[in-house]
Amino acid sequence: MDITILVKLTSRAWSLNILALMHAGIPGRQAPLLAATTASRTSFAQSLDHLIQLGLLERNPGHGHPLRPEFRLTQIGVPTAETASRIVNAVPNEKEFALLRRSWTAPILALTDGPQRFSALKSGLITISDRALSTSLHRLEEQEWIQREIDATHRQPFPTYRAINRGFAVNQAIALAA
Repeated sequence: MDITILVKLTSRAWSLNILALMHAGIPGRQAPLLAATTASRTSFAQSLDHLIQLGLLERNPGHGHPLRPEFRLTQIGVPTAETASRIVNAVPNEKEFALLRRSWTAPILALTDGPQRFSALKSGLITISDRALSTSLHRLEEQEWIQREIDATHRQPFPTYRAINRGFAVNQAIALAA
């Protein structure tokens, strides 16, 4: 999956979850999706509108019949929903999934299949600020999704970051889409 699309997709907390649920066969109606996500109505609606703006979901033109879904995946939404499903399934624990709903978690994990320097991560995530990257890396390190190592083989030692444990599982789920 393209990192730009992943950054845009994960900028709303429930976007990955909505796509994964639709991929799993939950009907594209607001009530069943809202109940399955356990999100608040406001954040759910914002995530749904965001997915429509990205072109991953569309309103069903045949909606009106009670059995027809309100929303359906677009052609580009189908493979994205498959990737979202793999990402969500990599983190089955609800407490850990809260970390995955944060904006920069999935994009950072996508870039850390091998050791990466802070500057390489920042350049890979063009729109991220130093503070947001630093905070996200620290949070991922606390959860043991990222491992920070000091590379002392150069004249000036520097830290590198790489995905481990659940972080590596999410990395591999994203990498399968590439």
